[in-house]
Amino acid sequence: MITFEVPDMTCGHCVKKITEAVQTAAPDAMLECDVPGKTVTISSASAAAVLETAIRQAGFSPKKLEN
Repeated sequence: MITFEVPDMTCGHCVKKITEAVQTAAPDAMLECDVPGKTVTISSASAAAVLETAIRQAGFSPKKLEN
C-alpha cells in the first residue's frame, strides 16, 4: 500500500479524476480516497513513481507519505 497526500483533492469529481488516471496507468490498482483527510491510498504492483506521475498528470499535487 502506498499513500499520497493530495492537498488539492477537494471533492468527488477530484476522486473520479484521480481514480481514472491511476487505473489507466496501473489497471490492477485499488484506491481508497479520503477527501476530508486529503489522502489517496493505493494497492498496486506498480511503482510509486508511476502512480505519482498519473496523479500529477490528472492535475493534482501528490506527495508520497511514509507508511
